[in-house]
Amino acid sequence: MPFKRSSIFATLIGIIALSTAYFHYFEKWTILDSLFFTVVTISTVGYGNLVPVTAAGKIGTMVLIFSGLGVFALAMREFALYQIQKREEQSEWLVARLGRHHHEVPPANEDDCPDPAPFEPGKR
Repeated sequence: MPFKRSSIFATLIGIIALSTAYFHYFEKWTILDSLFFTVVTISTVGYGNLVPVTAAGKIGTMVLIFSGLGVFALAMREFALYQIQKREEQSEWLVARLGRHHHEVPPANEDDCPDPAPFEPGKR
């Protein structure tokens, strides 16, 4: 069942916001450190410079990995599909525009025009 793009991105933003608040509260990290840890974790970069030390932080990290990674992957997929769709629309527009001009503008000279007849020496 396809999901709406807006609901996928809203869910991702919600997971990031809740996880940031969670790590800020349980690990006593700054908001920036908590946000950084959340983004680095769900994007699978994992620098390792911030590591949860409390049991609640470790459990929260496991939950974040299983929930956040799936939603992050889905959001990246939707973003890629959107970019592909836009590229296809632009290509179709360009091909349609070039195709229309091809019929309207005559070739500059006969060499620009493909010769439908086979080449015969002495003719031309």
